[in-house]
Amino acid sequence: RLRHLFPSSFSTHSLPPPYPPLSDPFLVEKVLLSLKHNNLNSLHNHLNNNLNRSDPFPLIVDILRRCHQNPTLVNRFLHALSFPSPNLKHSTRSLGAMVHALVRLRKVPEAQALLLRMIRKSGVTRREIIDSLINGDSCSNVNVSVFDLLIRTYVQSRKLREGSEAFELLRGRGFCVSINACNALLGALVRIGWVDLAFNVYDSVVNSGMHVNVYTLNIMVNALCKDGRLEYVKDFLDGMENKGVFADGVTYNTLINAHCREGLLSKAFELMNSMASKGLRPGIFTYNAIINGLCKKGNYARAREVLDEMLANGLSPDATTFNPLLVESCRKDNVREAEKVFNEMLHHGVVPDSISFSSIIGVFSRNGNLDRALAYFNSMRGSGSVPDTVIYTILIDGYCRNGKMLEALRMRNEMVEQGCVMDVVTYNTLLNGLCKGKMLADADELFKEMVERGVFPDFYTLTTLIHGYCKDGNMNKALGLFETMTQRNLKPDVVTYNTLIDGFCKIGEMDKAKELWSDMLSRNIVPNHISFSILINGFCSLGLMSEAFGLWDEMVEKDIKPSLVTCNTILKGYLRAGDVSKADDFLNRMISGGVSPDGITYNTLINGFVKEENLGRAFMLINDMVQQGILPDVITYNAILFGYCRQGRMEEAEKVLRMMIDKGINPDKSTYTALINAHVSQDNLKEAFRFHDEMLQRGFVPEDNV
Repeated sequence: RLRHLFPSSFSTHSLPPPYPPLSDPFLVEKVLLSLKHNNLNSLHNHLNNNLNRSDPFPLIVDILRRCHQNPTLVNRFLHALSFPSPNLKHSTRSLGAMVHALVRLRKVPEAQALLLRMIRKSGVTRREIIDSLINGDSCSNVNVSVFDLLIRTYVQSRKLREGSEAFELLRGRGFCVSINACNALLGALVRIGWVDLAFNVYDSVVNSGMHVNVYTLNIMVNALCKDGRLEYVKDFLDGMENKGVFADGVTYNTLINAHCREGLLSKAFELMNSMASKGLRPGIFTYNAIINGLCKKGNYARAREVLDEMLANGLSPDATTFNPLLVESCRKDNVREAEKVFNEMLHHGVVPDSISFSSIIGVFSRNGNLDRALAYFNSMRGSGSVPDTVIYTILIDGYCRNGKMLEALRMRNEMVEQGCVMDVVTYNTLLNGLCKGKMLADADELFKEMVERGVFPDFYTLTTLIHGYCKDGNMNKALGLFETMTQRNLKPDVVTYNTLIDGFCKIGEMDKAKELWSDMLSRNIVPNHISFSILINGFCSLGLMSEAFGLWDEMVEKDIKPSLVTCNTILKGYLRAGDVSKADDFLNRMISGGVSPDGITYNTLINGFVKEENLGRAFMLINDMVQQGILPDVITYNAILFGYCRQGRMEEAEKVLRMMIDKGINPDKSTYTALINAHVSQDNLKEAFRFHDEMLQRGFVPEDNV
């Protein structure tokens, strides 16, 4: 919404009539006499003994009027008023009069301090402040520079809504501030993202007939860019050209940067190429914006070309030029390219900053090359740069990823010694490493320290600890942390529930697992295929196949495709329950449902039929495997071979052995152990020793019971 592209005139109100003279002229004369003789003691006595009125404004303004042509006397009077006095209680009006006097004396800091006092005065409205300043000048003409100072004071004290209101009140009373003060207010509003309010103020500026300048233009272009309203920029610039204000290099850089942020690289290049026709030349900021935009789009090669063009045009790159290239090469784990960019920085005399070092240290730390990461870390310290919390956390994370928890904790100690404060990310990184390393006692101590130091645990903190305790089987602590999470309004997600349900399933507490499942549903958290797989596995491990299959049906109804792991779990569950025929039926149902079996599926089922001594069906399944494109392995053949050995059918068992070898599958230690034990049980020691020798030749050491 761009209104008022053309200025309109405004009227000014006449000044109010002067105030009536003070009722006690004798006191005024005594004060003036003390001022002229520089008798400060007498002056203080007169003020302290006679200023028992609620508002000292009439006296102050009368004295300032009487001596306004003598700056020395004014200065002495204001100095006397600055001393605290039990009888002197300044009103907004008296402060306003003093502000005017201080501005005329060019004592701007002192005037601004009084304005700030007025602004912060309890119960005083913006209208009262404006009225006090309009009516508070002791001279016949109001010093409008006071209003500029008022707006700037609002801006500097970050009271931007109040500043905007004061601007509108001044405008309504016919007073105008300078365009520089307006620009200060507009710029501050845009910086904090109050774009709509900025445009309201801008409209008022234009309606007031003020002459906007290129600074105004650039502030408002930045506002449009910040608000994502790039389509309005052209109309705005055309309107500004009608006012005689034209875009400059800052304008183009702002627009190019905004288009790059939005991923509109073609438009950004178009803008850069059009600069020459306007008599402008792309600068380092222009090229930096383009390089950054290209890198964020993943077009690293084109970004390198732009860098070469920039260098060819005689521009000196800075850290902002190289950092996007460095970040992008590190993001892609291209270590060689990252080092190349880093060395180029040094070659061009560019001092790497914290972004540069965190990127290069991070890529080596992430990829497990901690020696190189430490080398750059030491280089950073050697260059005079001070590693911050982010850098230390990156190194700590590298050690944690590689299971080097002692080194991670040592780095943490060094970090604290260097005065870096551990934040929630640092604590979470260490907690994750300790939990993965099963150092739960240390994790517990670190968590207590975190809370004691006032670092607020977040969702990731509690989820990490819950996962660690579940893996360790300490479900009471895990559940306690889960309750802490819900009490702190940190909403658990499906991963949190999956972790807890899995923990209870593994210790056989299915009632608690089902309770958590119900709680998850009550919070409108949708279970995923992992959730179903965990609970199905829990039921299957206890032989509760009706419950397991009920969940399977629920998955199918909800169009959640079961994973192969889930299917294999149900197969194993049927076999544990001794129902091999249902397992066989389930295989067909699984295939018809679009889930392709794997070697584990067939080996599980083959083993089930072998235990049932149905070796015929077991062999048929081997043929099915081959037809499905799944090659039988040593586990497959061993299952059949074990079945023949248990039945004492050694001829068939040896045929299976030869079949294995012919298929290029080497028998393992279990194969020979089964054959040897079977021959021994039939008192066929000759064959037993023959397989014993063959076993040794293949490098297998027999068990003591063979």
